[in-house]
Amino acid sequence: MFNPSQHDVRRFFCEAYRKHRHHEVLTPIEAIARDWIMQHPEYQDDLGDVEQALAADYSVERGQTNPFLHLSMHLSITEQISIDQPPGIRAAFQMLAQRRGSEHDAHHEIMECLGQMIWNAQRSGVPPDGAAYIESIRRRAQG
Repeated sequence: MFNPSQHDVRRFFCEAYRKHRHHEVLTPIEAIARDWIMQHPEYQDDLGDVEQALAADYSVERGQTNPFLHLSMHLSITEQISIDQPPGIRAAFQMLAQRRGSEHDAHHEIMECLGQMIWNAQRSGVPPDGAAYIESIRRRAQG
């Protein structure tokens, strides 16, 4: 299983952004990352300097959003939707995006559901509950 370090993730996003700025060929996953980076211009300064990105502290106590975590969640959700895993996420996403009128806004809501699922799994010491995750997204799409 692929388990990148924090620095690997930060380097990946910085490199995708660098390649984009220099009009270099992107891998398919870098192209997806670039698309999300373009939808978050507020993060581009963080991505422009890899050494600064590696040293940055985005702890909760500092009250800053971690752009690398945020973009990673977009990538994860994009992949989940593309392969419909867990089963039902594609349909739940489509319902939520239609209700919100924005795929981006739907992603942000799904992030909250994903974070809750991971938190619950860590707290209880059990594997993540994909069915509960999908149900949480569906509730948002219906409510």
